[in-house]
Amino acid sequence: MTLRHIAVIGAGTMGSGIAQTCAAAGHDLLLIDISEQALERGLHVVEKNLDRQVSKGTLTCEQATDTLQRIHTSTHYIDLNDMDMVIEAATENLALKRSILQQIAAHVCPDCLIASNTSSLSITELATSISHPERFMGIHFFNPVPVMDLVELIRGLQTSDATCSIAQALVEQLGKTAIHTQNRPGFIVNRILIPMINEAIFVLQENGDAQAIDASMRLGCNQPIGPLALADLIGLDTVLAILESLQTGFGDPKYRAAPLLREFVSAGFLGKKSGRGFHVYS
Repeated sequence: MTLRHIAVIGAGTMGSGIAQTCAAAGHDLLLIDISEQALERGLHVVEKNLDRQVSKGTLTCEQATDTLQRIHTSTHYIDLNDMDMVIEAATENLALKRSILQQIAAHVCPDCLIASNTSSLSITELATSISHPERFMGIHFFNPVPVMDLVELIRGLQTSDATCSIAQALVEQLGKTAIHTQNRPGFIVNRILIPMINEAIFVLQENGDAQAIDASMRLGCNQPIGPLALADLIGLDTVLAILESLQTGFGDPKYRAAPLLREFVSAGFLGKKSGRGFHVYS
């Protein structure tokens, strides 16, 4: 199966990044969100990313223009009727994702592949939201999508070999590396990464110095970015959602979210996207 027409549901950080990456690889891309304002914000992010690549010399002006021209937008699911593949990239919320997947399934053709960019939720459970669950799987990109090389591929209990093979081919065609993982909460990366971030937040509760914690992990463990700054980049609401998914899935108290994380999310301090998290962003 040749994937010519791909749609992405959700024009946020992840959705816009996936849209840019697919369009840059030559795919006609339909980006869907609930409002024109959300779509405009998503396209603005893509334009900024492309401009940055042009200024660094990693992309030509012509390539940037071609990429933007391949991205089309809509607020209507009915426009999914001729898609070869649809990737859901909504907020990490089970009820929301299930609702979106049901709407996708109602408008695509029976052989259209459907994927979720979930970072922690069960692919087998999400697959029950659609007809023909054998055509559904998890394709977990990492932020920022145009830069990060890894994509986790997660098959549910119902996922067919053909669906998995097509997803693998897409990832390779995008110039990224696919790692296959079991359908377990957090998969591989977030099962290891998010508890580390959570522990850093517990340490922050004790000594209150975010700069020192991040510097310690950069200089002492050779990490390119400190765990608190990384949490801000991911989004503190997303970090909390993943922790809750891990705790629910494994029933283990070691995944209990730090109270300070819950407090920041309650205050709307969600990280870089809101201008303030454990660090302040202008």
